[in-house]
Amino acid sequence: MEMSELFTPYRIGPLELRNRTVRSAAFEGMCENNSPSQSLFDYHTSVAKGGIGMTTVAYAAVCRSGLSFERQLWMREEIVPELKKLTDAIHTEGAKASIQLGHCGNMSHRRICGCMPLGASSGFNLYSPTFVHGMTEEEIKEVVKAYGEAVTLAIKAGFDAVEIHAGHGYLISQFLSPYTNHRKDRYGGSLENRMRFMKECMKAVTDAADGKVAVFVKINTRDGFKGGMETDECIKVAEELQKCGADALVLSGGFVSRAPMYVMRGQFPVKAIAHYMPLRQWWLKLGVLLGGRIVSPTVPFKKLFFLEDALKFRKALPHMPLVYVGGVTSREDADKVIDSGFQMLQMGRAVLEDTDFVNKMKNDEKHCSGCEHTNFCIGRMYSYEMACHKKCKDITPALERDVRHTIKVNDRQERKLGYK
Repeated sequence: MEMSELFTPYRIGPLELRNRTVRSAAFEGMCENNSPSQSLFDYHTSVAKGGIGMTTVAYAAVCRSGLSFERQLWMREEIVPELKKLTDAIHTEGAKASIQLGHCGNMSHRRICGCMPLGASSGFNLYSPTFVHGMTEEEIKEVVKAYGEAVTLAIKAGFDAVEIHAGHGYLISQFLSPYTNHRKDRYGGSLENRMRFMKECMKAVTDAADGKVAVFVKINTRDGFKGGMETDECIKVAEELQKCGADALVLSGGFVSRAPMYVMRGQFPVKAIAHYMPLRQWWLKLGVLLGGRIVSPTVPFKKLFFLEDALKFRKALPHMPLVYVGGVTSREDADKVIDSGFQMLQMGRAVLEDTDFVNKMKNDEKHCSGCEHTNFCIGRMYSYEMACHKKCKDITPALERDVRHTIKVNDRQERKLGYK
């Protein structure tokens, strides 16, 4: 069997990957007390053992105000020793370790982040739901500084790369998008002004990285709804990030407070989210059950769902290392991505369903993921650790019925649209 380019080494910045595969920064929900846990350790070491080139620890907040979830990492000195144990274990399995760093902005609650949620502009976020405080310039400086400090901690913890989250409607994305940025100062208005916060964060990041870790940046190829950023503006953001010193861009899309299912595709997992929510949030449970699919309408899943837009970035930035993410379900899909000119690819649900997915792709060019895209895992992660329904020990008969129903609905939709 001829060796696929997918399984050849790739050097980027100061690190060399054993192959072109990366575990995407899909939020694990495995950090009780905002600290690394044994389940986080076990999961990422299992992914590393399964043949991945690099595994990404998801969505670590650069400071407390950046926390979106109760079970989310918050970068601070006291967790560095446990993170170092994790990176050492990943390295022992032959993989590299990356950590995604970000700030949630308006996607939080005072109970979690310790203050009124911050945003590019003041207002009300219906998706959370919460009132939002538009950041002052002094608060902007504090968060920019926190990005640099988080990178320094990541280096101390032994990570080989950092991934800055500038997409999906989190804080950097909230400054970039005209949907959430209504400022009248030098951080709002024109795209140049809306990119200012991003550029300041990147200066802090690259100064702290200083060539010791590779700097990846996750961006949107489009926000995914009318009134958000479209591909032409997103390409200009990508071009600016190249000038800012990013080593690679991860091409994604969607906006969690406006078009969440554009991010991962499929049905919004209403029943799973409501089931796992704590009783103290009974009012939110009721809201999710009654209006979840109205606020978050279905975007049918299809293989390689971001490829069409991603190819526009490939053409516009011929010399920039690009990482494709979105709907990679098989060895055939993975080879197609690499053959299309992308240097690396990321996978989330495929390596949650089977942490040995990469090894199986390497040994069988016909191998396909067993993920059924029910999004049960996403529904569960809002309150507990992310888990595939096939491996979840606490799944109820009612949730099992909902999963089976979702599989049937997905199949009908995908066949009707010609995706199967």
